Amino acid sequence: MNYSSDKIGRDTDPRYGRSYIARNSAVATPSNLATIAANQILNKGGSAVDAMVAANSVLSVVFPHMTGAGGDAFWLIYDAKTGKRHSLNASGRSGSKVSKDCYSKEHGIDVRGPKSANTVPGAVSGWTEAHRKLGKLPLSECLQPAIDYARNGFPVGDSLAKFSEIAIDLLRTYPTTAETFLKNGVAPYMTGDIMRNPKFANTLESIAQGGSDAFYKGEIASEICSFLQDQGGFLTTEDFANHQADWGSPLEIDYREWKVIAPPPNSAGFVTLQILGMMEHMDIKNMAGDDSDLIDAFTRATEFSFIDRDNYLDDPAFNEIPMDTLLSKDYLHDRVKKLHDSTLGPPEKGFAKKGDTTFSCAVDAEGNSVGVIQSLYWEWGSGLVAGGTGMLLQNRGTHFSLDPTSRDRLEPNKRPAHTLTCSMVMKDDKPEMVVGAMGGDGEPQTQAIIIMRVLDQGYSVQEAIDAPRWLLGRTWGDQIRGLRLEGRYDESIAKRLQELGHENVEIIENFSDLMGHAQAIRIWPDRLEAGADPRADGLAIGN
Repeated sequence: MNYSSDKIGRDTDPRYGRSYIARNSAVATPSNLATIAANQILNKGGSAVDAMVAANSVLSVVFPHMTGAGGDAFWLIYDAKTGKRHSLNASGRSGSKVSKDCYSKEHGIDVRGPKSANTVPGAVSGWTEAHRKLGKLPLSECLQPAIDYARNGFPVGDSLAKFSEIAIDLLRTYPTTAETFLKNGVAPYMTGDIMRNPKFANTLESIAQGGSDAFYKGEIASEICSFLQDQGGFLTTEDFANHQADWGSPLEIDYREWKVIAPPPNSAGFVTLQILGMMEHMDIKNMAGDDSDLIDAFTRATEFSFIDRDNYLDDPAFNEIPMDTLLSKDYLHDRVKKLHDSTLGPPEKGFAKKGDTTFSCAVDAEGNSVGVIQSLYWEWGSGLVAGGTGMLLQNRGTHFSLDPTSRDRLEPNKRPAHTLTCSMVMKDDKPEMVVGAMGGDGEPQTQAIIIMRVLDQGYSVQEAIDAPRWLLGRTWGDQIRGLRLEGRYDESIAKRLQELGHENVEIIENFSDLMGHAQAIRIWPDRLEAGADPRADGLAIGN
């Protein structure tokens, strides 16, 4: 073996996660507070959708550096009553007055501040629309845990404390942000400190009472737009009023005797499916224990998928995306034949210059299964709290290009290409696993790795999450274009990969944030097995 088995030292190393075996329902999130809130909703008879509304609203309070009501989200939902699978696109479009003429060619699109917040936040529309269709408890009850944490305070976790310190200069830049997220507007919160956000509690209470309209057509939208325009931003109340989350059908691909589904564009869901479609031709079961061959093949498949992503991922309302071809067996088999003819190295473009996201999932007693990936784009998003809302706005629109010949050029009313994606593994038309991970370019890689480890190599979901991972490309602010292996891999693996033609192979620390944060639930006939990533402050529990 070329790495310490994830099954060795589990009882003595506190960094390993702990799976949770449940009989009726389960939930996993990257925050123990969000997980507990979601589980309480399940205990009250709420649906998996209700639990995810609770989890993601709480994450907006306790994980404000990674996600929030001012960001975007994609949902995958299995409705047990009808047997239908749904994708819900809760990502926002650029404003009607936003164009390349709003920015200078020399400086490009602002990456922080009011001009970086150039797309309507869609996350709240995901909460309210999913709840409208498949919620059981009142929306106000689902949002109450988040309201309580925002108004009465919560203990700051390690992740929030760490990224508060890292981003201290950004948090001090804008008075509304400093007032909201720094002690006395100056000092970063430390682990264990109690943080409160009463203004955001008011925002959440308005949503609890008035639903989607309270956010997109009421005083909240007016406050956000008035504040942005005073600061030189471009979004209007009409942009908010015209926003809606859209239902659709997930993409799917056969993977051995399973089907794997993911959200369609503008999500990068097809990247996960392409990787799996190519890796299906590999004898992954017999690669367990010595990962050099697996990492080599997987990385080459990832490179092909990234090339297709960079060439085609866009808002399908603006450009046709040849998805039938990109996910066809013939096309992916042809890619496999050429894996070792490719020039190694991730594409120059890349998507994830920074990374911040949360993935959460839940399964309820009726068998409804939900995964939600929600984000502000970069950590702390635009860095700007919108007026008196207590809410950070995302900077997702900074991904757009000012090149008029580019597919992802900035245009009015356009959804940006998203790294955000999550997956569901189906067997006999029912979900067998819900899985997702944050981490920019790492999102599709981590999901595919976990799926293969569980389905092909017999790992439990927690073992698959805990096990050492690898990452091709950029994430978390890095410009590194090489291949990084997490600690617990031996140097011989890196040496072997370099011999196979991989460049810039580096071994980094154990349980690294760079590898993202994954959560998953495996659905067995008689039980649920939930796992959360020890690389975050996560927790998996159930009933």
